[in-house]
Amino acid sequence: MSQDMLKEIFRLQAEFDQAVVEHRELDFSPEVWIQKEILAIISELSEILDEVNFKWWKDPKEIDHEALKGEIVDVLHFFISMCLKAGIGPEELYEAYLVKNRENFARQQGQTDREGYAWKK
Repeated sequence: MSQDMLKEIFRLQAEFDQAVVEHRELDFSPEVWIQKEILAIISELSEILDEVNFKWWKDPKEIDHEALKGEIVDVLHFFISMCLKAGIGPEELYEAYLVKNRENFARQQGQTDREGYAWKK
């Protein structure tokens, strides 16, 4: 995903969020918004679980990849919305991701003082 795509996703989500706020006459603090976004993400993650046969006590069904994709995109919607409520824009998210990705690789490669992460040799 290019940075332009990420910027467009943020722009579209901000536009959607503003429309929802206006048409539903919502007025929550940033903290309450973030709590609501987290609850929505948890709900969507549960829907993803339903799509991927996590219930070992039931006969598995064929995975509906379109439905799965839709649920994953729902998580992205709420995640980007949460970023917006937290004042995190696409550039800041991208840069933070790069830093964390390097840190995660360094941990897995045993190049930090954090124990319990390094890959077995």
